[in-house]
Amino acid sequence: MRTLDVSTLVEDIAQMCIEMNYYVDDQLLGALKKAARDETSALGRNILGQIIENDEIAARKHVPMCQDTGIVVVYAALGEDLQVRGNLDEAINEGIRQGYQQGYLRKSVVRHPLDRVNTKDNTPAVIHYQRVLGDQLKLTIAAKGAGSENQSQLRMLKPSEGYEGVKQMVLDTIRSAGGNPCPPIIVGVGIGGSFEKCALISKEALMRPLDDVSEDEISAQLERELLKEINELNVGPMGFGGKTTALAVKVNTYPCHIASLPVAVNIQCHASRHMTKIF
Repeated sequence: MRTLDVSTLVEDIAQMCIEMNYYVDDQLLGALKKAARDETSALGRNILGQIIENDEIAARKHVPMCQDTGIVVVYAALGEDLQVRGNLDEAINEGIRQGYQQGYLRKSVVRHPLDRVNTKDNTPAVIHYQRVLGDQLKLTIAAKGAGSENQSQLRMLKPSEGYEGVKQMVLDTIRSAGGNPCPPIIVGVGIGGSFEKCALISKEALMRPLDDVSEDEISAQLERELLKEINELNVGPMGFGGKTTALAVKVNTYPCHIASLPVAVNIQCHASRHMTKIF
């Protein structure tokens, strides 16, 4: 049994918060550059060029790539052979508090959804825990902006609507969102489970690498078809038209009740900010 003192995590979590807001992932930057080369719309190419320039300036000058530095969503995978000493929730939130202060990142969290009083330190985070094999702690931290989050949808489809019904629901969501989530976007789709489970796995899908393909044959086919059809909607970069509406579509599934077909679509903007570290 390995022991981990949570106080040792605070500094690393703070740095993760800063880095994910300053530096775009190399794979994502590469995808944006490829999209700019392939885009047929002159305006679309210009917008993609501005997005790339913005990301490069953010990295060079150590400033946030977007003014909306998000609410922090944390996925904590705890090894069964790891004993945690201290309050992990408090350590995570302290790391976020320090990171958002040190990095001059916008504090966007309110203490209550109705009184709207800002907590002034971007906490608390939304934290999800999972028990896994091993003696390590794997933390994936994401900064989720409201512009894309607000365009996400969840529907309880009838099982009879099936594969095509799922596709139509996703396409309708992206078409309705238009330029609001700041395309080009990454689309996370969660299918199955229950009302809350499909929403959770749709967001987890956004944490997958851009070049990752589902091991499930049906999901992989759905990812390919949706990416193609989404990019035929002519929403384009920032909603001004073009063939680059989405950079990737990721589909996660879970077993569900015979009488239900839950589907959630979680949208991520072009600033797909998340980092993973193992402790």
